[in-house]
Amino acid sequence: MRVSVRFLGLALGLALVVAGCGAPPAADMNAAKTAVDKSVTAGAGDYAADSLKTAQDAQAALDAEVKAQDGKWFKSYDKAKELAAAVKTAADKAAADAITGKEKAKGEATAAIGEAKTLLDEAKALLDKAPKGKGSAADIEAMKADLTAAATAITEAEGALSSERFLDAKAKASAAKNTASSVKTAVETAMAAKKR
Repeated sequence: MRVSVRFLGLALGLALVVAGCGAPPAADMNAAKTAVDKSVTAGAGDYAADSLKTAQDAQAALDAEVKAQDGKWFKSYDKAKELAAAVKTAADKAAADAITGKEKAKGEATAAIGEAKTLLDEAKALLDKAPKGKGSAADIEAMKADLTAAATAITEAEGALSSERFLDAKAKASAAKNTASSVKTAVETAMAAKKR
């Protein structure tokens, strides 16, 4: 009887030592980190910021759990393994969302460039017909300069589009649209005033 109690105590002690020496799930943690890095490379910071934040928050929770277990005598990395899987899932979603967001931004930038070009052409044609009179020469020159700046912005937007900087392309095209639209409206207002 004494031998079996001793054996049971020894087995229990050995089990506690083994449980206390658990190791973090390194493979799972590396896979999670790789997935987060991949989502950043895919452009999630620009095109899927919310999804990336979710993945990064999950990564922070995983890091905190591993650190908490490292400080314990009896370590259990079961939760860390679950958190690593959650990080990988969230990071994979962020990467997929980045691809979708990038395609959407590309479409929006392409459309904005097209609209800006149309507005620029319309504004130039109207400016050629703008009423000329006393004091209007300076205004017409200022509007021509605005349209030149809009044309430059469109060229820059096209360059950004070809470099896959879709958000930048959209911003530049939108600025060109606003400038061309302002000139067009100003000329139309002047033409309407002259008819009266």
